[in-house]
Formats: sequence, C-alpha cells, structure tokens
Amino acid sequence: MPTIRPRRSVLYMPGSNARALEKAREIAADALILDLEDAVAPEAKAAARDQVCAAVKAGGYGRRELVIRTNGVDTPWFGEDLAAAVAADPDAILIPKVSTRETLQQIDATLDGLKAQPGLRVWAMIETPLAILQAETIARASRDPGSRLACFVLGTNDLAKETRARFVPGRAPMLPWLTSAILAARAHGLDILDGVYNDLKNEDGFRGECEQGRDLGFDGKTLIHPGQVATANAVFAPDAAELAQAQAIIAAFAQPENQGKGAIQLGGRMVELLHAEMAKRVVALAEAIGD
Repeated sequence: MPTIRPRRSVLYMPGSNARALEKAREIAADALILDLEDAVAPEAKAAARDQVCAAVKAGGYGRRELVIRTNGVDTPWFGEDLAAAVAADPDAILIPKVSTRETLQQIDATLDGLKAQPGLRVWAMIETPLAILQAETIARASRDPGSRLACFVLGTNDLAKETRARFVPGRAPMLPWLTSAILAARAHGLDILDGVYNDLKNEDGFRGECEQGRDLGFDGKTLIHPGQVATANAVFAPDAAELAQAQAIIAAFAQPENQGKGAIQLGGRMVELLHAEMAKRVVALAEAIGD
C-alpha cells in the first residue's frame, strides 16, 4: 500500500499576515496552504510572496505539509509566484482555477524548466464550471510522464459564485459536482479535499459538513480558521470502533483456515477481500496520524 499522508485538516493562511504565518507553526493542522491569491490585496502581492517564501525556507513547521497557493496562471503575478515558490521548495504548489489538462501540462513543463525538486507536487483547485465538466480529463494529467499532480482541492465558494447556486444545509445543489470530482480523482489515484465552510459560529453545521464530506469520500477539508482544525481532525480520522473493526477483519483473513478465501463470515456478516483492503487503509491512516 502506498504511503499515506494525512490531510484531514488543510488550513488556508493569508500570506500577507506575518503573525498568522508564525502562529501556524503551532496549529495542529495536517497541512497549511500559504495563500498568495484570494487572501492578499493586489498592492500586497509582492510583499506577501517574499514573506511566504521566507517562512517556508525558515522551516519550523514540523510535520505539517506546506503548500503555497499562487495567483492564477492568467494574472501578472503568476510567473514570479511560481519561480519564488520553486526556490522556497514547499511540499506542493496549489494552482487556482485549473480548468483544463493543458494547464497542468504547461505547469509541469515550466517547473522542469525551473529545475524544481523531484518531490515537489502540484495541487489543482477545481473551482470553475468547466473544471467540473472536465474533472476526469484534468485528473488524467496525473498519468502523463513526469506529472506532479497529486491532489484536487474543491473551491466551493467560487463554484457557487460562477453557477449562482445557493449554500443550503446538506449542499444539495453541489452534490453532483462534489461526487463528479471525487470519482475523477479516485479514477486516477489522486487525493481530494473538500471546500471550506464559511459560518464560523455554526459549529454543528461545520461538523455536519465534515461528516458529509468524509462519507462522500473526501480525504479532508480545507479550513479558514484555526478553530476548525480539531473538528476536522476528529471527523476525518478513524474512530476507535472503526479501527477495531478494521483490525478484526485483517486478523480474520490472516487465520490459516482463511488463507486463499475470497470471502469469510465475521461477526455474522459476510466480509470479502475488498473489505480487507479497505481495512488495511484504515489501519495505515490511523498509524500515519499517530506517528
């Protein structure tokens, strides 16, 4: 099984806020998106870029995965953002408003030209109507030789803006988009992160949306406030009962009398080899979180 990196909680941090970048070293998020795009005013773009890249180079973020979100490819800041991010060497670069496979192919070529480290990954924001319609084609870019694509990030606020869909409890207007993106990501071995939840005062609503995202198949949730981290971490981690069940399934298939069987009975229910594979991922995720 491939190495699992937990991405339960992925917190956006404004690149123009030095205090926030410093505080982020102590926040228990699995990953941090150091943002040069939406959170930064045009007149502050250059200073934010310098500040974010200096913070990444300085380190001190522990196990947290560091991701720099550039400005869009069609903006005057993108070229300098990408070059500076490569020099800073984060874990990944998040590209906004990816709507075609060709965009990712061009970025891969540019990163190679900038001599980016082999381990530098690309994350793609899926936040336009065209991106939803092209989700499988975009995800298929990960199959290209030398592709760095590793993760989809849903931009639900931008999708709502572009489609005029309303935010309602349960997200019924968005469910077809979310599931389409999940299917595309999984078809090509990508992780995928749910969009943000805007109502900071509605803790029950936030937990419910985390649970919905987990049940749909997302790996974690993007966040806009440190106060959301603990809930996301809890919801997207296996609980004690789920872990115990996974361990029991693995142990049952390991019994000599079950060797070579495609299905067995366990606790009164039929369990197949596919359930054992699912169980192994649950255990691996729990171990990765606990390391």
